[in-house]
Amino acid sequence: MQSIIRDIKEQDFKQIYLLFGVEDYLRKQYRDKLKNALLPPEDTMNYQYYEGKDINVGALIDQAETMPFFAERRVLVIENSDLFKHNGEQLAEYLASPAATAYFIFVEPEIDKRSKLFKTVRDRGRAIEFTLQDENTLKRWIRSLVTKDNMAITEGALNCMLEKTGNDMENIKRELEKLICYALGRQEITREDVEAICITRISNRIFDMINAIADKQQQLALKLYYDLLELKEPPMRILFLITRQFNLLLQVKELKQKGLDSKKIAEKTGLHSFIVGKYVTQAAKFSFKALRQALEDCVIADESVKTGRMIDKMCVELLIVKYSVKTGN
Repeated sequence: MQSIIRDIKEQDFKQIYLLFGVEDYLRKQYRDKLKNALLPPEDTMNYQYYEGKDINVGALIDQAETMPFFAERRVLVIENSDLFKHNGEQLAEYLASPAATAYFIFVEPEIDKRSKLFKTVRDRGRAIEFTLQDENTLKRWIRSLVTKDNMAITEGALNCMLEKTGNDMENIKRELEKLICYALGRQEITREDVEAICITRISNRIFDMINAIADKQQQLALKLYYDLLELKEPPMRILFLITRQFNLLLQVKELKQKGLDSKKIAEKTGLHSFIVGKYVTQAAKFSFKALRQALEDCVIADESVKTGRMIDKMCVELLIVKYSVKTGN
């Protein structure tokens, strides 16, 4: 990210930029920063935007070869193309020696670093990965946004907010805007404000469901499942999240057994350090054998649905019933 900021500040641009990785908010933010630095926002004649997996590479190259209209550069933004995973060879060959006036900004959530296109961009331009930000970085960022509105946020509110929103910056910003409006006229955002306003992400509801399963509260576990269905969550996505939760619990249990503290467990699993304790407590309710069997059953359930042997809604329900029945772990 610093390299892009430096390029913009010094007005010394590479011809090709690749912005990739799982953090959507930062990818889009730096896409726009670059685009606006390379070309005035009002210049629509020399700006082309391509999106999706059906991009005509030949037409894109023709556009890049077209001289800009009364400007230094022609800027082409290519987003979610999958060209860094499939069918990027033709473009890689072109980018080895592109038109001097053509500037490219590729924006991709996933890439294959072994691809010819990636290697060409890496060698001739800048390839910058945007990863999920750690807890301290997110807290600094939230505080900076709150400060701009002449407000503050308590540590308890910060922790509660991240627990509800996760580390998706787009989601955090959306929830923070609601919070700032809610607390308008006051100097500080509190935990009570967060509890009142912020929407709990689906994975938190899954955590509560697994907790109910571990405590053998079958009625509650099923109620939470039906609530998710009411919210139009697909059963197979719920199954994916249940599988992910069991997998995290197994990792946490194994790391705890090895003597790692919360900070190290957070680093290894990608969890926020302030919620690791909750995962340790939940993992302690299951034996290693039960967690491994649960993961195996989740895989079997997934296969049963995909092969048509079972209906998705019923399949997930039976899985919840099996692990919440009062027969011990």
